[in-house]
Amino acid sequence: MNKFVKGAAVISVAALGTIALAGCGKSDSASSGKMTTVNMYMPGDKPKNYDAMLKKANKEIHKTYKDINVKMNFIGWGDYEQKYNVMVTSGNSYDLAFSQSYTNNALKGAYADMTDELKNGVAKKAYKEVNPSYWKGLKVNGKIYGFPVNANVYAQNMLTFNQSFLDKNNINIKGVNSYASMEPALAKFHKQNPGVAAFAIGQGFKASPAHMDFPLGNGLPFAIDSSGKDKKIVNVYDTAEMKGILKTLHSYYEKGYIPKDAATSSTQYNLQDNTWFVRQETQGPYDYGDTTLENSAGGKKMQSKAITDPYKSSAQTQVAVWNISKTSKHKTEAMKVLNLMNTNKKLLNNITWGLEGDQWNFTNEDKGKIKLTKKYKPGYFIGAWMMGNNKNLYTLDTTTNAMIKKRDDSIADSKTSAALGFNPDTRALKTEITNLSNVMSKYLDILNTGTADPEPTIKKMDKELKTAGYDKVQKELQKQYDAFLAKK
Repeated sequence: MNKFVKGAAVISVAALGTIALAGCGKSDSASSGKMTTVNMYMPGDKPKNYDAMLKKANKEIHKTYKDINVKMNFIGWGDYEQKYNVMVTSGNSYDLAFSQSYTNNALKGAYADMTDELKNGVAKKAYKEVNPSYWKGLKVNGKIYGFPVNANVYAQNMLTFNQSFLDKNNINIKGVNSYASMEPALAKFHKQNPGVAAFAIGQGFKASPAHMDFPLGNGLPFAIDSSGKDKKIVNVYDTAEMKGILKTLHSYYEKGYIPKDAATSSTQYNLQDNTWFVRQETQGPYDYGDTTLENSAGGKKMQSKAITDPYKSSAQTQVAVWNISKTSKHKTEAMKVLNLMNTNKKLLNNITWGLEGDQWNFTNEDKGKIKLTKKYKPGYFIGAWMMGNNKNLYTLDTTTNAMIKKRDDSIADSKTSAALGFNPDTRALKTEITNLSNVMSKYLDILNTGTADPEPTIKKMDKELKTAGYDKVQKELQKQYDAFLAKK
């Protein structure tokens, strides 16, 4: 997960960290008599109230499925991807896991096919309550291998400003709608606060064109116009838009608006601290504007300006997905747990908000309105963005009906990317993609942070990409995309 692009999500699960993966190479599910334990693996730290949370969760599960328990196994964010890959490639018979590289692992045959159970089986109710765009985005060769968290089916990248600095320095950001248009604000801030990061970015940051899909992820250069006006798969770094963005960022770097060590820095510019003036965040409809960011920062005020268009895309549908191992011994029970996580409000909310009576209390139970207590803090809940159907979440009593209507209307009104559901089969391109990834690892950070002059750097990069097999991969992706469009 990119800490700059997904800042809100990372903060939302600040409680999550590191423990070792237990039982790797053995069955990850355990049965005791007639009771079946469904093991879930996810990134993060074990909540401090885990025992009470799990006890309450299983009590709720037993109301529907008396013979099923759930157990949550946590692996630190820094270790999760690697240990997940080991778990998947070794054929470990885990039950549920928070997916990484969903399409690639589905193509490898690592996941159980959920299609029939979703449409006609035990998870039929949960399936119907999820936005249909998710199912389009998760189809791989016509099959569904994962259950998504129904939440931000579209998202926009934002330039998020620290309100305290806006007020203190009397800075107006009314006209900001792009990287270039924020220069007056950056210049004024930097002049008055030269020791504070004006544009707080670092290693892993990705600049964002207004409407581009990246069929192989934004760590590779292949891009598709989300609007569908241009049907050619292109190198995003060769487009006039991206070159313009990178030229702007390079000028910011040279003027000192971007930290000098940005390309190699892993500095955390915490939301709650005044160590930054503007940062890039991703927001969707369930964030209710800046509400989620501000709650995560302990009430610190912020102001965000959109720089990308709202599109439902495959990337968004795959942000948070749960899969079942193909070798799981408890596939049906795992589907039952997914069904409840996505339909049972009491089960979901006592995980994502913490425990009723401890972290929160109802202010209006009939309307699902709650108020947080002083005990609501990181380490006592699991981020809602990774757990279940967010439409079933209780809302704070400060979340108005107008805010909820705006959320739902914005989802209905958002555009659908022309590439939604395009999940290319790259199994025959493994060598080339590895070689291309190696090339991009040399250039991504220096280009996206503005450290390098984009014009000569892109020319050098493109030459290396060509040698690494860019043309072969582009040709195959284009062939598959043309076939995908022909079937729509």
